Amino acid sequence: MSSGLVSPYKGVFFDLDGTLADTAPDLVAATNKLLTARNLAPKQYEKLRPHASAGARGLIGSAFGIDTNHPDFVSLRDEFFANYEKALLVKSILFDGVDHLLNQLDAANLPWGIVTNKSERFTKPLTELMGLRQRAVSTVSGDTTPHSKPHPEPILHAARMANIDPSQSIYVGDDIRDIVAGKAAGMKTIAAAYGYCGCEEPPEGWGADYLVRHPRDLLEIIFPNRA
Repeated sequence: MSSGLVSPYKGVFFDLDGTLADTAPDLVAATNKLLTARNLAPKQYEKLRPHASAGARGLIGSAFGIDTNHPDFVSLRDEFFANYEKALLVKSILFDGVDHLLNQLDAANLPWGIVTNKSERFTKPLTELMGLRQRAVSTVSGDTTPHSKPHPEPILHAARMANIDPSQSIYVGDDIRDIVAGKAAGMKTIAAAYGYCGCEEPPEGWGADYLVRHPRDLLEIIFPNRA
C-alpha cells in the first residue's frame, strides 16, 4: 500500500560511507591498527574521520603523511584492507534518520539504490549485514564497472539496473566527487553536509542542487509537497 507521498523523482541513489552509513569508526580503527602495529601512536578519531569517504587512500594518507606513489602505500593498503575486513561492522551504524527515510521511500514505492566507491569485497557483506542490499534496487561498488566516481558510469549503471531514467533521479553524497558524478550522470544532486566532507572545499562550494545538514532534511526535497 502506498503512503500517499508523491515525489517528482523516479529514483533516489545514495553514496554509502558518510551518507547512508556512519562507517568511520570501523575505518578509523582499521587505520589506527596499522599505526599501533608499528609502535606509532594512534591518531585522534576527529582527525581521521573526514578522510573516511576516501577509503584507504585518504585514511592512510592522513595517518602516515604519504600518497599512493609512496613505496609503502600498497603494503599498508593491503594490511588496512585485511584489518577492515575482519571488523567492518563493529561500531558502524546508519546515520540517525536514515532508517526512517528509507522506510518512507519504500512506503511510497520510490526505488532507491546505492553507488559507492567501496570495493565489492566490503560493500556486499556490509550492506547485507546492515539490511540495505536486500532493499536497494541496485548496489554498485567501486569495482563493479571499469570506473569509479567522479566518473558518472557507476551511477548510470545503477540507474540502468533499476530501469530508471537518470534525468528523473537524484543522487546524494558527502564528497565533491559524488556531486561531480551525479551531475555528469544527468541527475539532480544533494550534498550531505552531515557526512565526512573530507575535501578542502566546503560542501557549499560543490555546486550541488541542494544541501542538507541532517538525513531528515532529505524528505523535504524528495517529497516537496508532503504535509
